[in-house]
Amino acid sequence: MNYTEYISKDILQLFEEKKLVTVCAPMVRYSKLQFRTLVREFNCDLCYTSMILADSFCQSAKARNNEFTLNLSDSPLIVQFAANTVYDFVGAAHMVSPYCSGVDLNCGCPQTWAKHMGIGCSMLNQPELISDIVKQCRNRINKAFTVSVKLRILKDIRKTVDICKNLEKAGVSFLAVHARTPSQQTGCIDVEGLKLVVENVSCPVIGNGGIKNFRDCLKLQENTNCKGVMAANGLLTNPTLFTETNCTSIECVQNWLNICYNSTISDYEISKTLFKIPERPPNLTFQCFHHHLVFMLEKILSKTKRRIFNSLQNFHDVLLFLDENFNVKPEFYNYEVFNVRKNLDIDYTGRDEIYQKLKSEIYDKEELITSVQEYNYDDRDGIFFKTKVTRDDSLEFDLENIFI
Repeated sequence: MNYTEYISKDILQLFEEKKLVTVCAPMVRYSKLQFRTLVREFNCDLCYTSMILADSFCQSAKARNNEFTLNLSDSPLIVQFAANTVYDFVGAAHMVSPYCSGVDLNCGCPQTWAKHMGIGCSMLNQPELISDIVKQCRNRINKAFTVSVKLRILKDIRKTVDICKNLEKAGVSFLAVHARTPSQQTGCIDVEGLKLVVENVSCPVIGNGGIKNFRDCLKLQENTNCKGVMAANGLLTNPTLFTETNCTSIECVQNWLNICYNSTISDYEISKTLFKIPERPPNLTFQCFHHHLVFMLEKILSKTKRRIFNSLQNFHDVLLFLDENFNVKPEFYNYEVFNVRKNLDIDYTGRDEIYQKLKSEIYDKEELITSVQEYNYDDRDGIFFKTKVTRDDSLEFDLENIFI
């Protein structure tokens, strides 16, 4: 099957057609296929994957299988890579190009491990390299395909403006600007700084930071004239945020159960004989399933019930709790929906040619044998989830440390 017609949608056309483009941010652990599928049901126009290490993606089949999954409904989609070389970023971009609408270079991740690897916000110290990566990627991939950059602002906003203007000259399709500096984890965003960036470039700019409800989206666009608004923490606690609701609906919880349950089934006929989620299902981790529900139910459950729910350790107990308290349980998709939402088999055969070619131009064969850098976000709970368990009487938390 030629998937391109299903999953390659023109993002730039989206910016032209819509007054406000709503965007789901790249979030560590959480911007997986299931969550992207959920927010698309509630007026999210554009989704990013979580940040993927480009070098691991190019070198490791395990990394590719773990970090990038999609279905026919997962469009338009931006695959975000962290890289500090042309060959890693362009090589990874070429690999995924048949299966997405564009790629994004992460220049915003402020986490210590990323800084040590010379990726994320540390790339802002090498603006010429960022521009070269964008230019080389635009020149190498021959299809309707966006190449964007997500970055944080610098304390000297003039340097940020210069970086963005040079990126536009290099051919960047659009920019996503997190209006905080690399040293800021929480607090107010720099609205004036974001506005200055928008005023100095012609390409679309997505504003990011501090979005907790839809009113914040409208206010940020009004104050900066950005073409799109990206939400992270607001969408985790309320995936229906872009429908102008104030908290997660039971319909949303039901949809989440359906998405997760059906994603574990590979054959529609077999699904008719299954009635529960096995404890180690394919295509789904308990962490992903449970954590999202913890966030979604925060404003729905009482403090006592939150403590109980947040401490649950297996699929059976979670499903039992939801059935007893909300009368919801997983439901089968019909055949048409199942086929559109089942995981696609992605074929990378021969798609590493650009990576190998670009890298061989720099290194001798002996130097090409390198260790694979992998970082597994799923082997730990993360700071935000831990705050939910220990401070479950609070209704508001900053999540800026889990997304970039």
